[in-house]
Amino acid sequence: MGASLFSRRSALRLAGASALVAAGQTLVSCAPAAPPKKRAPGEPTTPRTDIPSGRRLHPPRATWSEQFQSGHGWTVGGAGTASADPNDTSVFARGSQSVRAVTNGTGRQSYVRRTGMTAMNLTGRMIRLLFRVDNTNSLSRLAFYLGTGSFANSYVWQFHTHSATATNYVQSGEWVTVHLQWADVTAAAGRYSLSSAGVPSTKTGFTDFSFALYDDAGGPVTYWLQAVELVPDTSSVFPKGVVSITFDDSHSSIHNLARPAMDRYGFPGTSYNIADAIDSGSSLTINQMRSLQDHSGWEMAGHAYATSAHTASYAKLTAQQADNDFRRLREWLATHGFTSEHFAYPHGAFGKTTDGVAVDQIAGRHFTTARSIISETTESFAPAMPFRLKALTGINDASGIKGTALSKLTAPGGRLDRCANSADWLILCLHRVVEGAPTSSTEISQAGLMTLLKAISDRGIPVATVAKAMDHYT
Repeated sequence: MGASLFSRRSALRLAGASALVAAGQTLVSCAPAAPPKKRAPGEPTTPRTDIPSGRRLHPPRATWSEQFQSGHGWTVGGAGTASADPNDTSVFARGSQSVRAVTNGTGRQSYVRRTGMTAMNLTGRMIRLLFRVDNTNSLSRLAFYLGTGSFANSYVWQFHTHSATATNYVQSGEWVTVHLQWADVTAAAGRYSLSSAGVPSTKTGFTDFSFALYDDAGGPVTYWLQAVELVPDTSSVFPKGVVSITFDDSHSSIHNLARPAMDRYGFPGTSYNIADAIDSGSSLTINQMRSLQDHSGWEMAGHAYATSAHTASYAKLTAQQADNDFRRLREWLATHGFTSEHFAYPHGAFGKTTDGVAVDQIAGRHFTTARSIISETTESFAPAMPFRLKALTGINDASGIKGTALSKLTAPGGRLDRCANSADWLILCLHRVVEGAPTSSTEISQAGLMTLLKAISDRGIPVATVAKAMDHYT
């Protein structure tokens, strides 16, 4: 590119208002965009955006931490454990050691646990796990148990079920961070219970922690546990949780049908856009994108530059091809006045490129976050892994269609109740809005969208674009 570079902060001017609203009331807004900077002779016509943003996200400091250094006192066991080293000094991410265990390929539980600790209060806190799994082809699922009386009373989070076909949050051979929030508790036992709205009967007095892994009975799995920690949960920022309503693929119905419905409540959205598709067919136009941004407070984010890259997904490209598409996308957005630093993977797929480079690492060169469509647990503040943001997709109001039934969000005890009662960051992924009945899981009717928006408003849950939500963290 050109020899003269202006700074990314100068190049990426805020191009419009972005708002945070609760129940139709504007809480925070930004000033209109500043006039574009005049270009000096010889300066490139587009800014260099293949430079990392510099807004690296730092995880919050733990209020309690076990990092499995010498003398940690945790034990490895379970009928599914073949061997273990509670003080493995060969593989670790912190300090000088971690706990390592190898399963025996029988599908039974292998665990790292400690009981009888000083009672802990988890009110306003979430659990942060740092671990690594090898041989994920033989991984079945992961769970975490929290309780008392050697788990006679317990809550359980079934926080990862490994898929042979879909993109997995847990990738083989990588250190993975997971946040466990109260909204995602799977079950309760003994004296503990969950209300119909998913609220736990108690959040304090816990003495027993257990990290559990199950292989698929097809072969052994090696795993390492590096940290179990308590950190402030989303309620410290959003006491009633927060919802981000996002739309993929730049469909014109975002402007024509979604916008009028969301304007009624003052809710802004995030549109993840395919640059190649703009101003063609049934896609958004540049003017519609600018109107959404400048007059309704929406965020214009990135989804792909080339339609072919979106169709294939980045995991089907080489690392160079993926990096080029990221770069061209970021340049296109900035050149047209859309300065979002946020991205959504086509088809939610990250994984690795055809030549073995992690797609989320490439995304980190160009954007501040990248959203997936993984929803086994809900996103949080701070995000556990900003380049694997979790989102609930396939939301529709039809019958006999796969995906996520709208009622799973709006019914008593559904995802919206859990968001409001336990405080999390619920990111919703929608695609096309239709006037009549949906015919696929990527469609929701305009009436169904209105039902969703009313349910959010009735619960008083704030709605924020991804950018505005992240501003509260960064």
